[in-house]
Amino acid sequence: MLLSRRPRPADEAAAGEEEANEAAGRDRAGHEPGAFGRWMRSRPSVGGLITIVAGVALFFSSQLDLGNMHVQVGVEGMQATLLPAIVSLTGLLAMLMPKQHIFYGVIALVASVYSLVSVNLGGFFVGFVLGCVGGVVIVSWMPGGTARRGRRARRDAESAGETAAEAEEPVALHLVPEADAERTSA
Repeated sequence: MLLSRRPRPADEAAAGEEEANEAAGRDRAGHEPGAFGRWMRSRPSVGGLITIVAGVALFFSSQLDLGNMHVQVGVEGMQATLLPAIVSLTGLLAMLMPKQHIFYGVIALVASVYSLVSVNLGGFFVGFVLGCVGGVVIVSWMPGGTARRGRRARRDAESAGETAAEAEEPVALHLVPEADAERTSA
């Protein structure tokens, strides 16, 4: 019968995987919830997205139509195509390779400033401003949110009654073998 369906071994295995994923706190695909959010927070994603939008704004500012005429400018028109691609690519690469974020941020800044001269006043200043802001955000990004951890540690220490210096002071462990301990005490 078409309406009655017996479970096949593959269905039983899939059901077992779903139960294992559910027990481990993962979704149906086997990913942990919030994995994409964690991935995005572990890289300069805001600066990268702003820089990509800047490249798109630069590109569309150079692709203008005047009535029935399409404006194309020889070799200079190549800058209007390459520069937006460079700006967008630096934003994308900064997101994909966060260890080189300073290099990509500086390239995005330089390309955005150069777009003032080469691409319709930097995409009518919109692409220029977005590219500069995105480049600065990429350069200033800190991996792992170390600034937040420091503030949180100070706040927790103050609520526990410790001073900030005591909370941040490293604990030194001196491991002395028993034989050395006996010699020093005698």
